[in-house]
Amino acid sequence: MDMVSYAHRDATAQSLSRTKYHEKSTTNNLHEKPKIPFLPSSYSDDEFPYPFGELDVDLTESELRETAYEILVGACRSSTSGRPLKFVSSSERSSSSMMSLSPSFQRSVTSTAASKVKKALGLKSRKKNSDSVVSGNKKGSTTVGELMRVQMRVSETTDSRVRRAFLRVAAGQLGRRLESMVLPLELLQQFKTSDFPNPHEYEVWQRRNLKLLEAGLVLHPYLPLDETDTRPRQLQHIIHGALVKPMDTGKHSESMQVLRNLATSLACRSFDGSSPEICHWADGTPLNIRLYQILLEACFDVNDQTSVIEEIDEVLEIIKKTWVILDIDQIFHNICFSWVLFHRYVSTSQVENDLLFAADNLLSEVANDAKAVKHPSCSQTLSSLLGLILGWAEKRLLAYHDSFYRDNVDIMQSLLSMGLSATKILVEHNSSNYQKKKKEVDVEFSSVDTYIRASMLSAFSQEKERLISSRKSSKKQQNSLPILSILAQNVTDLAFNEKEIYSAVLKRWHPIATGVAVAALHACYGSELKKFVSGISELTPDALQVLIAADKLEKDLVQMAVADAVDSEDGGKSLIKEMTPYEAEAVIANLVKSWIRTRIDRLKEWVNRNLQQEVWNPHANKERFAPSGVEVLRSIDETFEAFFLLPIPMHPALLPELMNGLDGCLQNYILEAISGCGCRSTFVPTMPALTRCSAGSKFSVFRKKERPAMVLLKKSHNGTTNGDDSFSIPQLCVRINTLHCIRKELDVLEKRTISQLRDNIRVHDDNLVNVLGKGFELSAAACLEGIQQLSEAIAYRVIFHELSHVFWDYLYVGDVSSSRIEPFLQELEEILEIISATVHDRVRTRVITKVMKASFDGFLFVLLAGGPSRSFLLADAAIIDEDLKFLMDLFWSDGDGLPADLIDKFSTTLKGILPLFHTDTAILIEQFEHAVQDNFAPSAKSRLPLPPTSGNWSPTEPSTIMRVLCYRNDKMATKFLKKNYNFPKKL
Repeated sequence: MDMVSYAHRDATAQSLSRTKYHEKSTTNNLHEKPKIPFLPSSYSDDEFPYPFGELDVDLTESELRETAYEILVGACRSSTSGRPLKFVSSSERSSSSMMSLSPSFQRSVTSTAASKVKKALGLKSRKKNSDSVVSGNKKGSTTVGELMRVQMRVSETTDSRVRRAFLRVAAGQLGRRLESMVLPLELLQQFKTSDFPNPHEYEVWQRRNLKLLEAGLVLHPYLPLDETDTRPRQLQHIIHGALVKPMDTGKHSESMQVLRNLATSLACRSFDGSSPEICHWADGTPLNIRLYQILLEACFDVNDQTSVIEEIDEVLEIIKKTWVILDIDQIFHNICFSWVLFHRYVSTSQVENDLLFAADNLLSEVANDAKAVKHPSCSQTLSSLLGLILGWAEKRLLAYHDSFYRDNVDIMQSLLSMGLSATKILVEHNSSNYQKKKKEVDVEFSSVDTYIRASMLSAFSQEKERLISSRKSSKKQQNSLPILSILAQNVTDLAFNEKEIYSAVLKRWHPIATGVAVAALHACYGSELKKFVSGISELTPDALQVLIAADKLEKDLVQMAVADAVDSEDGGKSLIKEMTPYEAEAVIANLVKSWIRTRIDRLKEWVNRNLQQEVWNPHANKERFAPSGVEVLRSIDETFEAFFLLPIPMHPALLPELMNGLDGCLQNYILEAISGCGCRSTFVPTMPALTRCSAGSKFSVFRKKERPAMVLLKKSHNGTTNGDDSFSIPQLCVRINTLHCIRKELDVLEKRTISQLRDNIRVHDDNLVNVLGKGFELSAAACLEGIQQLSEAIAYRVIFHELSHVFWDYLYVGDVSSSRIEPFLQELEEILEIISATVHDRVRTRVITKVMKASFDGFLFVLLAGGPSRSFLLADAAIIDEDLKFLMDLFWSDGDGLPADLIDKFSTTLKGILPLFHTDTAILIEQFEHAVQDNFAPSAKSRLPLPPTSGNWSPTEPSTIMRVLCYRNDKMATKFLKKNYNFPKKL
């Protein structure tokens, strides 16, 4: 073939137009298909990047193509086992007289044998054109080598120069295979300026080979470079210098010798340091992949970019001879060929569907190969390719209604197959946990599920926008159906269209494709319906039309979903559960809920306002509870009556919401009523640090004549009640009465509500009645907890605050015999009378019991943590016993007070510890040592550790015994504590 003919073919190939088709419909009928075939828009270079990495070297496509052709010719020459080469001019060359090349390279191309590769890939065979390069010529049949030259767009002049170069290389290195050479080095020394038409072409050719050396040995080496190795930088320095000024490549050139030594040493590296048989100069990724891709592109007819040549079997056979040089194996080949087929399909506007089918079939082989991929570069290449394919496919699959229709749904199936294969390979290849998770997660099922839902959402949105646009441009807006009514009918059409066309394809990977599609449409319409409902305040004709249409749509969709999922594992239950119902009564329900929210918000404001004004006056009424409590109960009762008067049929469904709201209001009232009243920790003093008070200290001397005056003064101060004090004992009692009243009225309110529900709605479902009867659980629980907290607050407030002057500041301070419990009992009795007269009789015992417990706790606190102002002699134990008896008698009150067994229960701890005060000091010390050793055995052998204070007093607990010793007023205790813990004898 002459150069004119070649140029004509090349221009013809490059002038193929890429026509974009767009689907246009002139009708609103969803079942009517467009007459013009629709094709997705082709990707531009920016949208569809090269997946295998950039070369980062300035080499044009034609230069890379010439390099790939040189490797191909050299590989075919190398396969002849080094037989002598003979150059024959192009005018004399024939298939039998060419230089010694591989038999497959010199073999004549077949014209009748069917292509096995095409059959395997699913490519259709085509009848050859009359001007095909392989149809024969006047002098003889065309060889595979000649076919490759034309397919790769290599001129005869360049082909002759390449063959001549290999003759010269073989003459100088007889028997040496190409893979053991650095090809650019060999070629650089075979030609001079005189071998080219002009010096410029020679310089371009030289620069190409130098750039290849840089790309293959420095930029993309087969083996990673050592940062300490200076050879790569030296090689780059020589190459960059030669790019500016052509270098002398003669055999005796010093610069050429240095270049050869550097390049050879870098190319002949190995992982283990041995001398390899293969030179690594073109087998680094992505250089090798780019060169191999160029070779594979020769499988496409230069006159028809979408057509795979019939001689693909012979072409692939000789291309595979480059594997050893480019470090390509079957896995790499399948990956690269998949990319070539797929890229050609995309770059030619997807007009040849066979290419997509072939890429899909080859990707199936890649899926099998991927399990064996272990080389990092191959793994990265695979991931890049699959990621790009998946991204391109998903742009169409996520909106497949825009790209596919009844007549091209087979393309959708191939695209689905490719996308899912890519997804599965990526997951299996990149996830070490895939084998563990594969039973739990079906990657293909999950992906198709996503495509269905996304595409249905897109189709729904387009239909909605079309209706809105049509309504805006329509002049007949009066008496027209609401948009949502029309949309409901169109959504039904979408659903049946989906089932008829797309689900047949999708069911291969998703058994309930139709069900998922209608569920997605159901959710889309439901979202619009919800927005519509939120914008209305009352029922209107338009609203009724929308609700009727929505109800019909829902029945159609649910029926389709049930029919499609009937054979699934759960019989479609999960799918139906996903389809949140939207009945006609939803509008009414929302309006009633709005009414409920308004009433609840109004009640909340009322509660907050009245609580701020409440003074908790015990004389406000004879029942001694707060007026605000009465009012909040009355408001709740009125709200219930108004609710049952509403003309709605769904009282049972909405009653729980009303009750929950009222329950929350009442709970808020209760929490505010007890807020700030305090608890045990609010009033109990901080436990003082352990000290030692010896006999004769300043605290032992107490002037008795000053005591009554001091007690009277403190009583006068603490006993004065501020009129604005809403937390005094009477006010706290009123709070308890109020909570008790609320708790009692809740039962009445719940029974009245159930009665109204039965009478007005004729509900006889006992289970429903039981559920509705638990509507005030939060308030009921808050009442009980509030009464408990208030009772405790009263108790510890009385003992440690109201009576602090006769208890904490007086009892057993200084001399025990002169600071006993009588003053405390007298004032405590007065307060108990106030409590008994104020608190409701149903909770009175609970409150007084708390006061008793607080007094016992306080008594024990005085004995064990009374601070340095208190100390006890062994003889004081009888006084303490007697005082405890007086305290217990106060609460027993000759049988009119608390039950004796209740008093005994709460005084058990105190009575168990009092014997320690009767115990001799020496025995106490011995008990303490045993207790410490039992609790701190490892550390107690050399020195007794100081036991921590737990506050859980017990006669066998080390901290309790320690505190009895600390407050024991004798020398032995002082000496023991000084010796073991260095406690001071005096403060």
